[in-house]
Amino acid sequence: MDFLRGVMGSKPAGPQPTGAETIQKLCDRVASSTLLEDRRDAVRALKSLSKKYRLEVGTMSMDHLVRILQTDRSDTEILGYALDTLYNIVCNDEEEEQDDSEEENQQKQEDDLGAQFTDKFIQEPENITLLLTLLEEFDFHVRWPGVKLLTALLKSQCAQVQGIVLVSPMGVSRLMDLLADSREVIRNDGLLLLQQLTKGNAAIQKIVAFENAFERLLDIITEEGSSDGGIVVEDCLLLLLNLLKNNSSNQNFFKEGSYIQKMKPWFEVGDDNSGWSAQKVTNLHLMLQLVRVLVSPVNSPGATASCQKAMFQCGLLQQLCTILMATGVPADILTETINTVSEVIRGSEVNQDYFASVNAPSNPPRPAIVVLLMSMVNERQPFVLRCAVLYCFQCFLYKNQKGQGEIVATLLPSTIDANSISAGQLLCGGLFSPDSLSNWCAAVALAHALQDNLTQKEQLLRVQLATSLGKPPVSLLQQCTNILSQGDKLNRRGSRVQTKVGLLMLLCTWISNCPIAVMHFLHNQDNVPFLTGQISENLGEDERLVQGLCALLLGICIYYNDNSLENYTKEKLKQLIEKRIGKENFVEKLAFITKHELYSRAAQKPQPAFSTPEHMLFDHEFTKLVKELEGMITKAVLRSSEEEKKEEEVKKTLEQHDSIVTQYKELIREQDSQINELKKQVTSLTSQTENLESTITQQLSQIQQHKDQYNILKLKLGKDTQQTGNQAEAAHVNGLQPEELSQLRERLEEMQTQNQLLQTQLTEKDSLITSLKAENVPSAEDSTSEVTELRKEVEGLKAQLQSQTAEITQLQNERQELLRGAEPTAAVPAEESVYKEKIAELESRLSAQTTETQKLKGEVKTLLERKESMEKDLASATSTSAILQAEKNKLQQEVQDSKKEQDDLLMLLADQDQKILSLKQRLKDLGEPIEDEDDLDSRDQFDDDDEEEEEEECDE
Repeated sequence: MDFLRGVMGSKPAGPQPTGAETIQKLCDRVASSTLLEDRRDAVRALKSLSKKYRLEVGTMSMDHLVRILQTDRSDTEILGYALDTLYNIVCNDEEEEQDDSEEENQQKQEDDLGAQFTDKFIQEPENITLLLTLLEEFDFHVRWPGVKLLTALLKSQCAQVQGIVLVSPMGVSRLMDLLADSREVIRNDGLLLLQQLTKGNAAIQKIVAFENAFERLLDIITEEGSSDGGIVVEDCLLLLLNLLKNNSSNQNFFKEGSYIQKMKPWFEVGDDNSGWSAQKVTNLHLMLQLVRVLVSPVNSPGATASCQKAMFQCGLLQQLCTILMATGVPADILTETINTVSEVIRGSEVNQDYFASVNAPSNPPRPAIVVLLMSMVNERQPFVLRCAVLYCFQCFLYKNQKGQGEIVATLLPSTIDANSISAGQLLCGGLFSPDSLSNWCAAVALAHALQDNLTQKEQLLRVQLATSLGKPPVSLLQQCTNILSQGDKLNRRGSRVQTKVGLLMLLCTWISNCPIAVMHFLHNQDNVPFLTGQISENLGEDERLVQGLCALLLGICIYYNDNSLENYTKEKLKQLIEKRIGKENFVEKLAFITKHELYSRAAQKPQPAFSTPEHMLFDHEFTKLVKELEGMITKAVLRSSEEEKKEEEVKKTLEQHDSIVTQYKELIREQDSQINELKKQVTSLTSQTENLESTITQQLSQIQQHKDQYNILKLKLGKDTQQTGNQAEAAHVNGLQPEELSQLRERLEEMQTQNQLLQTQLTEKDSLITSLKAENVPSAEDSTSEVTELRKEVEGLKAQLQSQTAEITQLQNERQELLRGAEPTAAVPAEESVYKEKIAELESRLSAQTTETQKLKGEVKTLLERKESMEKDLASATSTSAILQAEKNKLQQEVQDSKKEQDDLLMLLADQDQKILSLKQRLKDLGEPIEDEDDLDSRDQFDDDDEEEEEEECDE
């Protein structure tokens, strides 16, 4: 303790130890002391010395401090001292301002020192994990220094610390808990920590977003007063920008979570807009940037369109337009609002239509577009504001043919209203204004009204301008070319490169891909000599860009020339270039456009962003046009007339080949449809065949059942015959009279004969059923009815046979009764009469049986006749099945032929494509495609042969 008093308190007598020695003793005390209080006092002393002796403390004590964090977790006070000491070592913030160069060098050394200590601390990734664990401690003296230390580490070595946090278990989730801390100082520093953590790391950005960051940040913004809030709102907005910028996943999550709707209250600005604080301007500026991030042109078109739709549906676009037309809004907020509205409506038809309907609160009301254009052509307005208005007008016309037509219509004679100012009048006024920046902006804006719209290019040719009293009106195209070609007028109008470039960009956009506009341009006899003179002159560096644009304009006149003017056909213009300029010189001047530094800047993004008005030379959409036309114009100028003729011949050949290919494609489509129809027919026939097979199977099972029933009947008939024979033998044994026995025997033999005949008929029926089983049945309904009739007839025969058997059995029983009652001696006459009556009765019954048997014979004959008819039906069914099978085979053969023909056609198509590719390659590489006439003749003959073969196949 005496040692600590010596360090912290009064100075004892004698030589004083140096700072390094003191720090070394303190470090030894931290490492060797067993009492917690001693270690705590030593760490407190290191903290007090860490700012003055940063290098010594960091070098000697860092390992000891880390060990304190690991071992003394139970004492929050010593943890706070250790974290504060580490923060002082790593942090590069300086409270005092550095004024001179010596102090600046010292600050640079301090920054390097902080980076070195940070590297030393993060060499062990467990240190960062330990720090994340300490952040879970709720004690203020631990959590707050831990947040500051981790923020300082991220500022010094962001990527390395991000990597360690990303792989730490629940690392990001622990940091997100800081936003829920009730102590504002920790929450606010947690926002700063998350800002550093999410810089440039998409993976961490996604994790933070899915940890409900959007909901928490929007709630904090609302609690702090939205745009009227303080620095905390700014920090929240900066964190939101980090999470959403260039992160499509988070943008989609933000939109799907309906957070866009929660942004609308931010832009509710009252009527009294005076006295905006600097913080409010900053907050609203960041809010507008947040909207722009969601609808930026660099995002995917689908994501941008969905965000634009959501902003219109929730009323956010309407709120922005209200700010746009409000009074008292600061200039930088108004500029950023215009840029934001521009990107919200860019490419969205619904949003563009709404913006066209917005009126400014003036008397009389004027469209917002007109009010904005008035600011654009007013040279007293700030430069950035004029650029923003131009960008807004470009976005309004982007992919908006309806809006383009409305702008051009305000220039036509039939729609001009003398009592009001229209957009077209403002553009014409700016186009011919003395201010070169107004000239350029108006020319670019008018060019966007013609972009990719042939109809409006032709309509704009009707625009007439009144130059002065007593002179006839001239067309807008003529007036633009007059300003370019007449040097004295250009001098009076402020002949600058900016004006010339603007007019040339307008003319190039106007006449490109519009032969009628090219004809109107060439009709003026002064235009072509002016262009050739400009290109051939040796001008300064600034004028070389004008020469390149003049070469581009002349090249467009060649490429899109329909040769309607005899004096300025394609060939004559190329001869003129070759004589007065030289083809190589022309191409060199044309190539200078794309080599210009400002061309590369303008090609990067659609928004016109220029540091000074003098740098405002190129438009983004015009750079696309130059990139598209430069190569085509170069080829068109360098090609000779013979090459053009050959190219036209090749084009015709290619067109012929294309037509042949088209015909083959149509033929293949027709054959595909035919094949599909045949496949359908085959499918239907297959299903029918399957149905017939199932029907035959059912009928065969029924026939088998009938056969079993017939076999049962046969067995019963055999038993009845055997019983009859036994009864006859019994009668002979009983001693009947020989005459009676012989008569009865004869009658029994007749009955047996009849039974055998019936059995024979049953056998024939059995064979008939077997034959039916072997053959195909013509139809399910006919076969079922025939079998049903046979079943009924068999049942009738069975019943009749049973009745006959019963009667025979009854007769035999009666005879046995008579035999039992007779005596072996001679009979009494009365008894003889009784026997004779019985015999007579038996004879009558036998005669009845005989009649019945004759009747059965007739029925058997009928059955035989029906059998013959069934055989005929079976024969017809067999022939029908054979016909169906033949048709099926024929269809299958046709399908195979069609497939073979299709394969042949595909091979022919492949050959044709290969030939076309070879022709195109030769055109591309050599510029002079040569093809032998023998090859053409052979190819034509080959095509004719193929067509004849196809016609023969179709006829077949």
